[in-house]
Amino acid sequence: MVTPTAPRVESLARSGIQAIPKEYVRPKEELMSIGNIFEEEEKDEGPQVPTIDIKEIDSEDRVEREKCREELKKAAMDWGVMHLVNHGISDDLTERVKRAGQAFFDQPVEEKEKYANEQASGKIQGYGSKLANNASGQLEWEDYFFHLIYPEDKRDMSIWPKTPSDYTEATSEYARQLRSLATKILSVLSLGLGLEEGRLEKEVGGLEELLLQMKINYYPKCPQPELALGVEAHTDVSALTFILHNMVPGLQLFYKDKWVTAKCVPNSIILHIGDTIEILSNGEYKSILHRGLVNKEKVRISWAVFCEPPRDKIILKPLPETVSEQKPAMLPPRTFQQHIEHKLFRRAQDALLSDEE
Repeated sequence: MVTPTAPRVESLARSGIQAIPKEYVRPKEELMSIGNIFEEEEKDEGPQVPTIDIKEIDSEDRVEREKCREELKKAAMDWGVMHLVNHGISDDLTERVKRAGQAFFDQPVEEKEKYANEQASGKIQGYGSKLANNASGQLEWEDYFFHLIYPEDKRDMSIWPKTPSDYTEATSEYARQLRSLATKILSVLSLGLGLEEGRLEKEVGGLEELLLQMKINYYPKCPQPELALGVEAHTDVSALTFILHNMVPGLQLFYKDKWVTAKCVPNSIILHIGDTIEILSNGEYKSILHRGLVNKEKVRISWAVFCEPPRDKIILKPLPETVSEQKPAMLPPRTFQQHIEHKLFRRAQDALLSDEE
C-alpha cells in the first residue's frame, strides 16, 4: 500500500525517469483507448462538447433569454458538460486565479510540503497526491491543492497559500463571483424541469450550506503518457463543477460509448452537471463519465470548483415532480455522504472483481 510519504508525482517527473512506476500504469482495458491528447484535440469529426454562450441568460429580451436558457438546458440533458462563454467573470480575474495557482505550484516541493494534507487522519485540505484507494493500488499522475473557498465563514485560512501574495484576494473574489454564477445555472436548470426558479438551489443547501471546494490539479509531464491517467474515469459527486485550465488539453468525456476530447476554448469555464443534480432531476440532467489524460510535452493545470451540498443535512433523492409510473425513482434516498461512500464501495468491488478475472 502506498503511504502518504510516497514521492510527489512532480518529483518523479523531474527525476528523469524514462518509465513510470508500475502503480501508475493503468489496467489493459483503459490503455486501449488512451492516445496522444494533442492529436485528439485537433480532431473535428464526431461529436464535440457544446459551447454555450450565456450572455443573454438574464436578458430583458424574452426571446433571447429563452433561447439561451434552452441551449443550456439541452446541453445539460444531452451531455452534462459544456464550455460556458460570456459567463460574466472577467478574463482579468480568471487569469489572476490561474497565475496565483501556477505560482504556488512553481515553488519547490519542500515549500509546498508545508501545506501537506493528512488524508489518513481525515485532514483532506491542503497539498497532496492521490493515495491508493482501490484493491489494485492504482495511482493517478497528478498532485493537487484542495481547500474550501466558500462560504467565507467556513474557510480555514491557515491552509491557504501565503505565496503568492495575490492568492487569497484573487481566489476569494473568484469564489464570490462563481457562487453567483452557480445560482444562475441552478435557476435555469430548475425552470427546465418545470420547477420554481429557486427550487434546485434550495435542495442543494442554499446560500448558507452549499459548499464550494477548489481543487487545483497539477499534471506534470509524463514519460509514458500512453500508460497513465491524470484522473481516472469518474463522475463528479457535486451538484455543479466549474473548471478553468491552462489551455493544455486533457479532459475527455465518455459520450455515446466513445471517449471525446474537449477542445480548449479561450476565455471559457467548463461546467459539469454532477451526480447530485442528476439524482434530483431523476436522470433528466446527466452527470457524464470523464477522465484526464497526461502528455510528455506540457504541464497541465486545471482549477476545479465543486459545488457540494452539506454531507449529512440533506437527503438526496429524485424530486417528486420528476418521478412517475413511466419514470420511477432512479436511486433510493441517501445523504450526500452516503452517496460518496456508495460510490467508493462500488469502485472497490469493481477493482476486486477485475483482479479476480
